[in-house]
Order: sequence, then C-alpha cells, then structure tokens
Amino acid sequence: MKTFLRNSLITVIFSGVLAMGWTSVPDIGLAQRYPELLQPADSMQVDTLEIDTTGVLIYPFDDRGEFDYSDDDQRSGLFLKTPSNIKREVVYDPVTGQYVVTEKIGNMNYRLPKAMSLEEFVRYDFQNSIRNYWRQKSSESYLESRGGLIPRLSVGGEAFNRIFGGNNIDIRTQGFVEVNFGYQMNETQNPSIAERLRKVPTFDFDQKIQMSVNGSIGDKMKMRVNYNTEATFDYENKMNLEYSGDEDEIIKKVEAGNVSLPLNGTLITGATNLFGVKTDMQFGKLYLSTVFSQSKGETKVVNIEDGAQTTNFELRASDYDANRHFFLSQYFRDHYDEALANLPVINSSITINKIEVWVTNKSGDYDESRNILALMDLGEHAGNIYNTVPSFGESSGQVFPDNLYPYNGANRMYLELTENYAAIRDVSQITKTLAVLNDFEGGQDFEKIEQARLLSSSEYTVNTKLGYISLNSALNSDEVLAVAFNYTAKGKTYQVGEF
Repeated sequence: MKTFLRNSLITVIFSGVLAMGWTSVPDIGLAQRYPELLQPADSMQVDTLEIDTTGVLIYPFDDRGEFDYSDDDQRSGLFLKTPSNIKREVVYDPVTGQYVVTEKIGNMNYRLPKAMSLEEFVRYDFQNSIRNYWRQKSSESYLESRGGLIPRLSVGGEAFNRIFGGNNIDIRTQGFVEVNFGYQMNETQNPSIAERLRKVPTFDFDQKIQMSVNGSIGDKMKMRVNYNTEATFDYENKMNLEYSGDEDEIIKKVEAGNVSLPLNGTLITGATNLFGVKTDMQFGKLYLSTVFSQSKGETKVVNIEDGAQTTNFELRASDYDANRHFFLSQYFRDHYDEALANLPVINSSITINKIEVWVTNKSGDYDESRNILALMDLGEHAGNIYNTVPSFGESSGQVFPDNLYPYNGANRMYLELTENYAAIRDVSQITKTLAVLNDFEGGQDFEKIEQARLLSSSEYTVNTKLGYISLNSALNSDEVLAVAFNYTAKGKTYQVGEF
C-alpha cells in the first residue's frame, strides 16, 4: 500500500469502485474518527490514499457543519448541487419524543444525525418554508421582468411618458416557426435526351408559422398580432395597433389594421371586417369617427318564404353537364314537360323494354364489338326529319296515333335503305353506297362506326318512362353514340333500329 498526504483529498479505490469525499477539517482528526478507512478488510484492495497534512485546500470553501441541515440547493452555481443519491429523511422517535434528521447514501449515514425537539423542528421547518417561498417569488419576478423572448425595456424622459402614458416597452411573443428546406435531383436515363437535360434539380421550401404577439408602449399604445399560415380564412390572421387617449384629450382612439365600424341605425349599416385606419375624436359634445379602410367581407341576403329559404343563382350554359344525357328521340324531348306536369305522377304511356347503347371503341376491348351504321332521322316523323332527301321524309301511310310514336316505319328511310341499298350492311361500302344520295352527308345525317363497343348496363342509366339515358362518364367531342331500343305504348310494341 502506498500512502501520500496531499491537499486534503481522500481517494480510495475498492475493486474498481471510486469513492471521493471532500472535507475541510484537519486530516488527522478525520483519520481518528474513521479509522476503518485506513484499515481495509480482506475483501478490499486499497491502491492509493492521499492526505495533505497541512489541511488547506488550494481552492477552499466553507462546508456545512457537522449537524447543519440547512437547505444548500440554491447556493452559487460555482458549487455542485447535492447528489441525487444522498437522501434526507426526518424520522420521529416516539421513545425520546424527538425528530431525527439524517442524510444517507443507501444505508450509510453521510452526515451525523441531528436530533431536535418539537419546538426546534417546527422552527427549522418554518425557516426552510420561508426561504423556499421567497426563492420562488424571486424566480417568478425575474421571469416576469424578462417578459419572454424580448425583455421589457424602459425609456426615460418626461415627453415619452406624456405621449404614451408610461416609460415601459413590453413585447410578448408566443408560437413557433417551422422551416423545411430540401433539395431533390431527378435523373432520367434516356439516351434520346441531351446529357445536360437528364438531371433536373429542384428545391423544396416550406414554412409553417403560428405566431401571436402582444405588445404595449406605456398605457396608451397596444399591439396585437395573430398570424397562422395554415388558417382556413384570411380574416383569422389579424393585426391591430391601437392608441388610446386620456379623457381630456381630443384624440380618443386611433386604430390601424383590422378595424370595425358598427352603427346603431338601420338606414346605413356598419361594417365589422375592415382593414385600414380608424380615428375616434371628441370636440366638446361632438363625437367624430372616421374610417379609411378596405372591406374584406361581403353582404349576403337570405329570403325566407313560408318557412323555406329561397336562393337565386345563375348557371352558365358552358357549365352544363354536357355529353352525358341524351333523349332517345325527338318525341321524348317534345313530351318531357307534359310528362312531368303533375309530379310525382309521371304522365307517360311508354315503357322501354330493351335498349342497346353503342359508342366509339377507344378502350381496346373488342369482345362485344360490331360494325354499325348510325342514322340521325331513323324512326322520326316527317316534322322531325332534318335531312333533305325527299323520299326519306314521306310517311309510310300509317294513321294516327301510330304515326305519333317513333319507330322504323315512321318514315321511308328504313324501308328504302334495306330494300334499295343493301350494300350498306358492308362497312367498307357504306360511304360509296350512300354517296349517290344528294345532300345526305356523313357526320350529319349518318355515321359509320367500325368495331363499336357495346356499353354494359352498369355504364349508363335509362329512364324507361321519359325516354332518356345518362352516361356515367361524358363522351369526348370525337366520339359517336348510337342506340337501338324497343318499347311498349298503349298495348303495342315499337322498335327503333336493329339489335
């Protein structure tokens, strides 16, 4: 064992565990009171023991006395706090009627126990409570004086005090600011693109601000700011700067930012969502309020009649749901209003039994595809025929009411084409065959569709009484829609087109 005496530092190493202790008493007395430190047991191996015979620290400090249990947690930051493994306990001894205060490390006394009577313990606890109370108040006063991020400022001078009603400037902020900044490089390995164009760098910048600022200059000037980048409406972000005058001043109030001008009368209504400058002044018994601002709101009038709200609205023709809803023939269009005159009863004698809907095939699905010829005036009566071929417009001789409903025999188009122009059933001969008919133009009077697609019943809905269909998705401007349908009217069955 090696023994050195130096600087009143006791260092003892027990099998890898380091224990250190500081003391300001002479080292000889410490050794006499704790001789077991100098006589290690067989299971302990002491490597070094360092003691300074002078008993003087290089940097001395006043340690607590042997029986001093005062609160030292609020000492200067130059000294270390009491370690967390040192536990202070107060135990009442019913035999002696005394309170025993101890400080222990585990089961070992760190300091000598101190016994106090009831009066001494009450005085001890009271003094600690008073000290803790004033420390708490001092800490709160310090935090309040700082005022958050920007400390409270004081400006001297009588002129500043008279204008703003005080010399203090206090600005308090609350909220957070989040900024995200990124860099992204997109690279395309395409030999047909120039080398310098294959890499495209992009910057990603995003910010999120939620801030509230409350400030005051003296007692007259107030400032309030609320700003949130994720606010749903603009009016939620408010900024207001207010100056309030004294009772005997002409200028009562000056506001800048979000202001309002409420009025008591009904002839001229006030406004509550303004952005500008408002001034309130008083000249004797005359009160004057002036506002120079921009209105950020709108006025809406609601009319209520018989307990129901009525609203007028405008719908442009360009906003109509185009290329989705189609009448099957001119007859259904002419009788639409008549059929709905007595809702909810639909006044219609027609019931559509079967319908096929064909469109231009752009999906590449050819399982249910056909080559078809779509005719504009097939099944229409003479008054609704728009082609200029005279023979097609002549009636087939049917009498009323049969000539009222659309069907293949309503005019001579179906009969003429099937008997005299049989080549139209060959899709490659349609244009050549119909070219002999003057003023019978493709794209207007007829359309041929190669490999047309049959729509399934889930792709459209049909009103069997009013005679119109509604597609789930609108047609493009270059697509063609053709139908063939069968219906019953007044006990008879009619058909337009071929299935």
